[in-house]
Amino acid sequence: MYQKPAQSITITEALSKMEHYCAYQERCHKDIEDKLRTMKLIPEAREKIILHLLEHNFLNEERFAQSFARGKFRIKKWGKLRIVRELKLRQISDYNIRTALKEISETDYLEAFHQIAEKKMASITETNEQKKKKKLIDYLRYRGWESHLIFEKINELMNEK
Repeated sequence: MYQKPAQSITITEALSKMEHYCAYQERCHKDIEDKLRTMKLIPEAREKIILHLLEHNFLNEERFAQSFARGKFRIKKWGKLRIVRELKLRQISDYNIRTALKEISETDYLEAFHQIAEKKMASITETNEQKKKKKLIDYLRYRGWESHLIFEKINELMNEK
C-alpha cells in the first residue's frame, strides 16, 4: 500500500503560520510549543521561531495571562481559584498570575459571585435543604470561587427562608 510522505514545512512557512496563530488570539508559550511540535520541526527551528515571536511581541506571557483572566471572568464567570489553576496548567509564572488577577476589580468580582450564586440557587430543584446546599457549594467550588465567599453566601441564602 502506498503511503504519502509526511509533509515537510520550511521555517519561513512555520513562522508565518505562527505569527498568524498569535495575532488571531493571545497565546502562551505552552500553546506555541505544542503547535510547533505538531509541525514536527527540529528543536533548533522551534527555538528560533519562539525567539522571533517574543522579539516581535507576538508572544507575551503577561499580556496572555491578563487577557485570559479578564475573559474567563467576564465570559465564563470563573472565580479566581479556577483562573489561577488554569494559568498554572499553562505554566504561567506566579508574577504574571498575580498581575492578571489585578485585571478583575473587587466590586465586579463580588457582584458576579452574588449573581451566580443566587441564580444557581434559584435553579436547583432539590427539596432537601442539605442536598440543595451541597449542589450549590459543589457548583461554586468547581467554578473556582473561594470557600469563605461560598459559605457566607450559603448562610445568607439559608437565613432568608
